Amino acid sequence: MAMVEVRSEIAGAVWKIVVKVGDTVAEDDTLIILESMKMEIPLTATEDGVVAEIRVAENAPIAEGDVAVILRT
Repeated sequence: MAMVEVRSEIAGAVWKIVVKVGDTVAEDDTLIILESMKMEIPLTATEDGVVAEIRVAENAPIAEGDVAVILRT
Protein backbone atom coordinates (compact mmCIF):
# COMPACT_ATOMS: atom_id res chain seq x y z
CA MET A 1 0.00 0.00 0.00
CA ALA A 2 1.23 3.45 -0.87
CA MET A 3 0.64 6.66 1.00
CA VAL A 4 -0.26 9.74 -1.05
CA GLU A 5 0.01 13.29 0.30
CA VAL A 6 -2.75 15.67 -0.76
CA ARG A 7 -1.33 19.20 -0.64
CA SER A 8 -2.97 22.61 -0.71
CA GLU A 9 -2.51 24.49 -3.97
CA ILE A 10 -3.30 27.85 -2.34
CA ALA A 11 -2.80 29.73 0.90
CA GLY A 12 -5.93 30.39 2.92
CA ALA A 13 -7.93 28.90 5.76
CA VAL A 14 -9.53 25.50 6.27
CA TRP A 15 -13.23 26.27 6.10
CA LYS A 16 -14.67 22.74 6.36
CA ILE A 17 -13.31 19.20 6.59
CA VAL A 18 -15.67 16.99 4.58
CA VAL A 19 -14.12 13.55 5.27
CA LYS A 20 -12.95 11.66 8.35
CA VAL A 21 -10.19 9.11 8.91
CA GLY A 22 -11.22 5.74 7.49
CA ASP A 23 -13.48 7.14 4.75
CA THR A 24 -13.08 5.60 1.29
CA VAL A 25 -12.73 8.26 -1.41
CA ALA A 26 -12.53 8.28 -5.19
CA GLU A 27 -10.29 10.45 -7.33
CA ASP A 28 -11.68 14.02 -7.48
CA ASP A 29 -13.88 13.62 -4.36
CA THR A 30 -13.82 16.74 -2.16
CA LEU A 31 -11.83 16.20 1.03
CA ILE A 32 -11.59 19.70 2.45
CA ILE A 33 -13.01 23.09 1.51
CA LEU A 34 -10.56 25.97 1.76
CA GLU A 35 -11.45 29.65 1.96
CA SER A 36 -9.27 32.23 0.29
CA MET A 37 -10.22 35.78 -0.61
CA LYS A 38 -13.88 35.03 0.25
CA MET A 39 -13.95 32.13 -2.24
CA GLU A 40 -14.55 28.48 -1.35
CA ILE A 41 -12.04 26.18 -3.04
CA PRO A 42 -12.34 22.38 -2.81
CA LEU A 43 -9.25 20.29 -2.12
CA THR A 44 -9.86 16.98 -3.86
CA ALA A 45 -8.45 13.46 -3.75
CA THR A 46 -5.68 12.91 -6.27
CA GLU A 47 -6.33 9.14 -6.36
CA ASP A 48 -8.79 6.54 -5.09
CA GLY A 49 -7.99 5.51 -1.53
CA VAL A 50 -8.79 5.57 2.18
CA VAL A 51 -8.25 8.64 4.37
CA ALA A 52 -5.35 7.64 6.63
CA GLU A 53 -4.65 11.00 8.28
CA ILE A 54 -5.99 14.54 8.37
CA ARG A 55 -3.27 17.07 9.18
CA VAL A 56 -5.35 20.25 9.37
CA ALA A 57 -8.12 21.62 11.56
CA GLU A 58 -11.16 23.69 10.68
CA ASN A 59 -10.56 27.46 10.86
CA ALA A 60 -6.78 26.94 10.84
CA PRO A 61 -4.55 28.69 8.30
CA ILE A 62 -2.98 26.63 5.53
CA ALA A 63 -0.07 27.57 3.29
CA GLU A 64 0.45 26.65 -0.34
CA GLY A 65 2.11 23.24 -0.45
CA ASP A 66 1.08 22.16 3.06
CA VAL A 67 0.03 18.51 3.39
CA ALA A 68 -3.64 18.47 4.36
CA VAL A 69 -4.61 14.79 4.00
CA ILE A 70 -2.80 11.49 3.60
CA LEU A 71 -4.49 8.78 1.55
CA ARG A 72 -3.69 5.08 1.69
CA THR A 73 -4.01 3.70 -1.84
